[in-house]
Amino acid sequence: MNRSRLAPAAFAVLAVLLAGGCGDPGGLRGAGPTPTAEGPTHLWPDLPSPSVPAEDYGAIEAVKVKGVKVPDGDLHKVDPVDVVRADFTENPGTYETTDRAYKETVERLKDCAQDDSGKQNRCPVLKAYYRDLTGDGKDDLIVGVSTPDDNLDIRVYAEEDRRLTQIMEMSDAVLGVELAGRDLIIRAISSLPGYEYHTVWSWDSHQKAMLPTSDEIVRSANAARPKSHRPKTPAPVSPRPTPSESGGR
Repeated sequence: MNRSRLAPAAFAVLAVLLAGGCGDPGGLRGAGPTPTAEGPTHLWPDLPSPSVPAEDYGAIEAVKVKGVKVPDGDLHKVDPVDVVRADFTENPGTYETTDRAYKETVERLKDCAQDDSGKQNRCPVLKAYYRDLTGDGKDDLIVGVSTPDDNLDIRVYAEEDRRLTQIMEMSDAVLGVELAGRDLIIRAISSLPGYEYHTVWSWDSHQKAMLPTSDEIVRSANAARPKSHRPKTPAPVSPRPTPSESGGR
């Protein structure tokens, strides 16, 4: 499309519209007062620099998973249950090894074997998903593990030199998980009624791990109406009985 040829025609049509369009007398009209632009205000500009950094939220370090090899560098050829077993044993993640939820999860992982005992129904490992989250052209492995504390432990694994590396681990009261491009979006319950957390995890090439690049609290679409804070109506007070009614003198 040649934009230079269309320009004169467009100006001609505009001139006709301005001259007699819908009784408009033409001319410039003010759009009202324009608010004055205000730059950011820096609070406490003389604060000294902190001597030690605060504890990082969601600070994740890549963890090598021992005992699991990746044939041909293809994570599709690895059993997700074997991956979870090996990783949980060596890396409790957000749990302590003394936590009841962690101990019970490790026990339940033993029931993931496909046999005739019916115990496989207790297997806490959910369906695995695959997506290239690191941008290296190879699918990474995303697993979810249901824990006895009603949380979902989510772990992501990448392949490097035919070995397994955990690049993300988190546990929360998860409402839902979505994949958007190379981002993992996790919705979790908030302690504030009617709201939920939305955390976006993205690959960081410097840290060599998935980091929470965005974290916000939003109104839940299915949130119930907030309870009324109207004070309760006091119970009616019975009139005090007279001495004659109470049997007194």
